[in-house]
Amino acid sequence: MTGLRYVYAVCRPGDAPLPALPAGVAGDPPRLLNHHDLVAVVGQVSEDDFSEEALRARLEDLDWLAGTARAHQEVVAALTTATTPLPLRLATVFRDDDGVRAMMEERAEAFRRTLDRLDGRVEWGVKVYAETEPERPAAPAEPAGKPATGRDYLRQRRMRTRAKEDLWSRAEQFATRLHGTLSSRADDARLHAPQNPGLSGASGQNVLNAAYLVRREVSEEFVDLVDRTKDDGPGMRVELTGPWAAYSFAGDETADADTPGEGL
Repeated sequence: MTGLRYVYAVCRPGDAPLPALPAGVAGDPPRLLNHHDLVAVVGQVSEDDFSEEALRARLEDLDWLAGTARAHQEVVAALTTATTPLPLRLATVFRDDDGVRAMMEERAEAFRRTLDRLDGRVEWGVKVYAETEPERPAAPAEPAGKPATGRDYLRQRRMRTRAKEDLWSRAEQFATRLHGTLSSRADDARLHAPQNPGLSGASGQNVLNAAYLVRREVSEEFVDLVDRTKDDGPGMRVELTGPWAAYSFAGDETADADTPGEGL
């Protein structure tokens, strides 16, 4: 084969065949590359796009980056329906099959350790938003002769401040309680930084952004638990996503092996 090798994930050989995989990055159908008791899911990509120099420029192209990330995620999501993949970072590429095998040989123990920990488990994401009211436009100036008093203005300011403080207090209590409940039903949990509404486009203030590692056989119970808690916090919006491959729980074992451009 010519071209570079794009690596999506590492997993173990299964008793059942893997499902048909989507086209993948650059439209190349992924294939399995076996190395002892590990399997890398790889595709072929052009050096014009994925060489170290080309990647530096490509990663600044948001449209290209979004399309590549979507294709990468679709392959990993398809793997998750049948096995436990250890997903590698976006744009992990090697010169050839031997480079991929050398990476698996070097990281074999770390991969096995992480795959043992993740086996039979998936990741669920839960976000909680406090539904803040949109900022009201400034009121038109009062007609001459009927000015608002300074006392009225200060009273209104105090009321708005107290309402916000009350909302944040209730939101924090609700999010803390929900995280504790969900963590008790999961094998592991990770708290991520709250999302910036200006970047995410989501309404409201993100007060909980968490991931939970859950066994497949109890995932339905976990989802039901999230659904039952949605009505417990008036003014709160709970969003559940998944199941995903366990991105948040892959750990640092793959940090050196999955850097974009690694092996070139």
